[in-house]
Amino acid sequence: MAGTAGTPGTPRVLRAMNDRAALDLLLEHGPLSRTRIGKLTGLSKPTASQLLARLEAAGLVLATGTSEGRPGPNAQLYSVNPGAAHAAGLDVNPGRIRAAVADVTGRTVGEYELPTPGRRSAQSVVRQVTDALDGAVKAAGLARDDVHRVVVGTPGAFDPNTGRLRYASHLPGWHSPALLDELAAALPMPVEYENDVNLAAIAEQRLGAARGHGDFVLLWSQEGLGAALVLGGRLHRGWTGGAGEVGFLPVPGTPLVRQVTKANSGGYQELAGSQAVPRLARELGIEDLPAGPYDEVAAELVARAADHATGPYHQLLRTYATRLATGLASLVSVLDPELVVLSGTALTAGGEVLRALVQAELEELAAARPRLVVGDVRQHPVLRGALESALATTRDEVFDTSR
Repeated sequence: MAGTAGTPGTPRVLRAMNDRAALDLLLEHGPLSRTRIGKLTGLSKPTASQLLARLEAAGLVLATGTSEGRPGPNAQLYSVNPGAAHAAGLDVNPGRIRAAVADVTGRTVGEYELPTPGRRSAQSVVRQVTDALDGAVKAAGLARDDVHRVVVGTPGAFDPNTGRLRYASHLPGWHSPALLDELAAALPMPVEYENDVNLAAIAEQRLGAARGHGDFVLLWSQEGLGAALVLGGRLHRGWTGGAGEVGFLPVPGTPLVRQVTKANSGGYQELAGSQAVPRLARELGIEDLPAGPYDEVAAELVARAADHATGPYHQLLRTYATRLATGLASLVSVLDPELVVLSGTALTAGGEVLRALVQAELEELAAARPRLVVGDVRQHPVLRGALESALATTRDEVFDTSR
């Protein structure tokens, strides 16, 4: 029937498209005047006024003061109402759950970190997830029901065919086939799950070094070694969600690792993962190794090595770069990406020095010639990606004025 909501080309749908365009401009540019919105959208002044009045009545925009410092009368400015919706992200690893809540503009308004040591059951996982979320919600001054959507980042991936977590045997309590149903029953809002490295790639794509790039690989090294594959602007997850689990990749330089899911490791992880860095340092005669978890030790050693132009530390960095390039050569030979982003503390600690060494080695080992960059999102990139993912869907729903 002509004229119904959702029919392409109807006045309601066209108004909704203009509304969304204006809201996106306000998110990108901050407070804007009616005249500026009209110019950016191509709408007439009366139509822009009607649009802003409509969005203000819907609670999606607020009048936020006036412009100053220009000739003529000050103009009323408008911005997105930050309280129109909230979304949450969780970053899960074996030792803790980090949670955050953001308002619809993307500003983080509450954070909480819950230590999760020791063994866990599915029941304790549900309790820990809800406790972590509630901690962030409380820090934001909100109630749990105020959160529109949650995205949870974990190592490995939930198989879309079975609903079970794969490729992450080191994450206790998360492998029950009933876990997702139990979490859905415990939380009042939609919950989505995504691989942690994929979320780091979303953060770089939306906010960091991969902005404007439709094809890129993000190589991640922190607790584990992994990759995210973005093809045609979209994440490639694979049939079981395991695309990018490059730690299991067989590579020259290490013995074949068999039964990799039981070992939770593979050739590339053994060659270039965080645990390989202190082992290599000892082989090179470096004795003053820092204490702590593998990823922290690796990051500290790589940072030290980046400050040395000669000696054992410099050799450590060169060997590490060769090992990283060995696995990357396989990836870029198949995918031929435009860009490779180096992320995770063990890689970003090396900065431009490590990046240049890996780039030079990769050009020797692979026919493809992607550009390598160091990731820009350094502060909790997995959590930031979870928030960006949750916010994208939340905005699509809350900003839809066609209904």
